[in-house]
Amino acid sequence: MSEKPKLLVVEDDAGLQRQLKWSYEDQEVILAGDREAALEALRTHQPAVVTLDLGLPPDPDGVSEGFATLEIILATRPNTKVIVASGHGARESARRAIAMGAFDFYHKPVDIDELGLIVRRAYHVAELEAENRRLAEAGNTGDRVLGGIVTAAPEMIKVARMVERVATANVSVMLLGASGTGKELLAKGLHNASARAGEAFVAINCAAIPENLLESELFGYEKGAFTGAVKTQPGKIEMAEGGTLFLDEVGDIPLPLQVKLLRFLQERVIERVGGRKTIPVDVRIVCATHQDLDAMIAEGRFREDLFYRLAEIVVRIPGLKERPGDAVLLAQYFLTRFARENGRDFKGLTPDAIAAISDWPWPGNVRELENRMKRAVIMAEGSRLTAADLDLVNSSDEAALTLKVARENADRQAIRRAMLRADGNVSTAAKFLGVSRPTLYDLLKQYGLENAA
Repeated sequence: MSEKPKLLVVEDDAGLQRQLKWSYEDQEVILAGDREAALEALRTHQPAVVTLDLGLPPDPDGVSEGFATLEIILATRPNTKVIVASGHGARESARRAIAMGAFDFYHKPVDIDELGLIVRRAYHVAELEAENRRLAEAGNTGDRVLGGIVTAAPEMIKVARMVERVATANVSVMLLGASGTGKELLAKGLHNASARAGEAFVAINCAAIPENLLESELFGYEKGAFTGAVKTQPGKIEMAEGGTLFLDEVGDIPLPLQVKLLRFLQERVIERVGGRKTIPVDVRIVCATHQDLDAMIAEGRFREDLFYRLAEIVVRIPGLKERPGDAVLLAQYFLTRFARENGRDFKGLTPDAIAAISDWPWPGNVRELENRMKRAVIMAEGSRLTAADLDLVNSSDEAALTLKVARENADRQAIRRAMLRADGNVSTAAKFLGVSRPTLYDLLKQYGLENAA
């Protein structure tokens, strides 16, 4: 089977048919001379792009048959890019065709070079929209791993598989990664994949609780242990009996409390605040932090013996910028989710939004992306989310931490724009950029933009 892109040419002039077929040797050109043949070819070959002469028999001197064909093509395959042509009342016909959903319009007599540019642009848009739909479907139904994490990046899939392997072993697990990378989702996934899945999963954010209250939150307290302790209250450790305790931001636990936590990990018994009775507890510990615990140990702010008790297995989670393709995949997932929750209807992301999402370094990781997508879904006015809706226009300058990064981001944006303007032609894009073709090839390779060509 041919791997060439398919182009359906609907034209009743046999001479022009031959000329167009000869001009598009890099495509599989399918010819049709009337409405019936065009619709049969559309069903059989399912081309992404169609050129349609509005002057078709039995009305070769008018446009009625051409518009009827256009209407049926768009109703049958709405994602098809139809480029219409006519010499009859060109301006009025162009407006009407575009209003019906045609991709573009060109005037007869045909300029092969001009039409070639329109056809290439149509293929480019069709490919972007097809990728958009694929990502949307993946975000809705697939590309999920442990804990419901949406990913297609090998780096993240490797992390999920590692967590799955250690889930069945009765060991403490330390999840290391920046804020917003999905540490709690992985911890829940680990719990659900373990033999303790039927018991409680209890999470506590050690950074969110004041130092003087953290001990009683973890270990509980007896009635009368302090002012306001009107009844005995079990702590999070007891509440996780038989299940999993997730200690988020474990690096924020103060040193005095680290000693008590170490004793629990060694003896597997606790004492409530104000109590003397030892209480045995069977619980698995999973913890997480974004801090550099090695540096904290060297500075005396975190106990080394506690670290080794907590980190029998260490799992390092990559940031979103280290997961190629995941930012766009997650954006599609959040778009669908938030649109449904807010009663909005969107057709997807625009090409400039996809490019901006891919280029943005995401210092806040998935949490930042989720926040931007939710805000955009609520506030956007168009049918597709743009880079402006996501507040990512000219964002590379704001994100750059060094002149080198700023230059690289500027280069990427300039190359993307030039390649789009040149419809993927490297020689033309190189002229726009004022560099040689070999230099542009090197830059495309350096920045991972080879697919733009």
